[in-house]
Amino acid sequence: MKKVLVTGGAGYIGSHCCKELHNKGYHPVVVDNLVYGHSENVKWGDFFEGDIADSKLMSEIFGSHDIHAIIHFAAYAYVGESMSAPMKYYKNNVQKTIRLLQGALKYKVKHFIFSSSCAVYGMPQKIPIDEQHSRSPISPYGRSKYMVEDILSDCSKAYPLEFMSLRYFNAAGADPQGEIGEKHDPETHLIPLILDVAAGRSDEVKVFGSDYETEDGSCIRDYIHVTDLARAHVLALGKLLDGEPSRYVNLGTGKGFSVWEAIALATKITGKDIAYTVTDRRPGDPPVLVASNQKALFELDWKPIYTNLEDIIHTAWNWHQSMY
Repeated sequence: MKKVLVTGGAGYIGSHCCKELHNKGYHPVVVDNLVYGHSENVKWGDFFEGDIADSKLMSEIFGSHDIHAIIHFAAYAYVGESMSAPMKYYKNNVQKTIRLLQGALKYKVKHFIFSSSCAVYGMPQKIPIDEQHSRSPISPYGRSKYMVEDILSDCSKAYPLEFMSLRYFNAAGADPQGEIGEKHDPETHLIPLILDVAAGRSDEVKVFGSDYETEDGSCIRDYIHVTDLARAHVLALGKLLDGEPSRYVNLGTGKGFSVWEAIALATKITGKDIAYTVTDRRPGDPPVLVASNQKALFELDWKPIYTNLEDIIHTAWNWHQSMY
């Protein structure tokens, strides 16, 4: 059974990936400092609580486990916070990744899967966005992902290392079996914020801008179910282990849904009125972000199961209700 080091494996996407790894016959080895992760999410494989920059801890992990690959989720991911605290993001997302890569090279781990983001593209010049789109990130968060992509590219040319950089669009939903789901503090993702209102844990949801050049005036996003994301990581892992070369791959459904559509669907699913307040646009929010997922379909042999936002919200609502 091949062992896979999963950094940030106690987090939202990381924990879903660990479940998929386990189901596909891999052995996850999780390291997470629990700044944003939750220890109760680690249900599959081994768990080491700590930071990837802790050289003693990482030497212990690499030395005691025959690690075949690394899936790297550990990062700060709040775009707004990155604007006011850029050094926090460059230190955590870039500097610590370099430390992780040094460990990988030292212990001869040749396969690396990176949790990247559509934030590397910045303001889209065309829709849907494919992997050939220019990268021009507009936040320190997006630039931190951009930088790591370039570091991985340089390392793959100089050392025995192959990587997959998976550029997510909007992760959403929860494990269909209800074992794990989305729980952030603070929460910034639209769907759980809407569901907090439906559940009575919040008074209203903020709609940032209603005057975009879209059909209903609100932002349009490509929501990809978290288990579809997890499956893509495991497929990417299989490709690398089979000797395929490094590449960059978008992960999205190729479909866009607006903020108002998300609120309407959540109202239908929950049977609750969802109060909202329209406020100013957030700086740098593109009107539309929708992926071209053709590369993932053909090169990873991946196809999203959840392509309808209603089905995605159903899984999130089931988890939301069981969580409290």
